[in-house]
Amino acid sequence: MSKHPGTAADGGPVDDKGRRRATTHFGFARVREAEKASLVRDVFDSVAPNYDLMNDLMSLGIHRLWKAAMMDWLRPRPGMTLLDVGGGTGDIAFRFRERGGGAVTVVDVNQEMLDHGRARARDRGITDGITWITGDAEDLPIADAATDAYTTAFCLRNVTRVERALAEARRVLRPGGRFLCLEFSRVALPVLDKLYDAWSFKVLPALGERVADDRAAYQYLAESVRQFPAQDAFARMIAKAGLGQVKVQNLSGGIAALHSAWRI
Repeated sequence: MSKHPGTAADGGPVDDKGRRRATTHFGFARVREAEKASLVRDVFDSVAPNYDLMNDLMSLGIHRLWKAAMMDWLRPRPGMTLLDVGGGTGDIAFRFRERGGGAVTVVDVNQEMLDHGRARARDRGITDGITWITGDAEDLPIADAATDAYTTAFCLRNVTRVERALAEARRVLRPGGRFLCLEFSRVALPVLDKLYDAWSFKVLPALGERVADDRAAYQYLAESVRQFPAQDAFARMIAKAGLGQVKVQNLSGGIAALHSAWRI
């Protein structure tokens, strides 16, 4: 019996018929699954104009090296097609093209991020080779077996159902296609983890307030890192989604990690 309308005995939310509502995390908070996407969209609407600065602050400026490592592992080649999910600002797409890769499709749920990416492409004189599409990682507007490679950087920790996003990754990859995910992860070094926690929860939100006038968004971003599965757990999720030959490469002592897999 619920304690009061809308709340289960253990404090969880229920609907008007007493059925438990599905919930998920938004940072350290619990929210209804149906609400998370709009909350995340609000965060990235806010940070889009300062997205590159945000990555600099969250990674201490090292995200460029991590993205270079991602390209080193992917080894773009002429004719290789890429689907980059959650890459609205174009960072991965630009690097892939510069490394000699073929056509890129960028899918991002956030229009503000896509607008920023298109503007960056214009500033670089890039007029073709990249297609920009509004879409959800959990329900990609892409045909089955349509791409040679699927990349995602700092995106999957923000989706509501990671397992659905991974299933979509497998669906759109051609047989023999490559999956690569770059994401903040669990620090493996005992001293570094304490230092990075202090940076994330004490310094980062304060900097977000100062440079972007948005402390709450940067607080959420720090919290979202801690809610994402650790390296081994995420590797198991990738394998469960039907992708094979899963490998993990820690970066900067585990502050970030690259997960690689193949559609076999």
